[in-house]
Amino acid sequence: MNISTLEQYVDQKNRWGALFGSKPLSLLNSQDRQAIADSLDSDLSPENVSCDGEIQGRALIQKRNYLIRAARELHSIDPSVRMYEAEGWF
Repeated sequence: MNISTLEQYVDQKNRWGALFGSKPLSLLNSQDRQAIADSLDSDLSPENVSCDGEIQGRALIQKRNYLIRAARELHSIDPSVRMYEAEGWF
């Protein structure tokens, strides 16, 4: 089975969230889709994508491209979600 980038992203967020007792996010719920968009928006900020300069070169490009793919997939599922850092990538 081929899992989408967005599904991988949500699964990773849910695994981290479980450690802190957070409710799992679902792509089936519009409020959760906006929460996922907000999370992607935050992760795409220059400081976060580069881990405050700790990630550079190929690793930085791969991380950014992964996040952009997830944002594009989310936007294709629900064009009403708002993302500011990812704007222009759709």
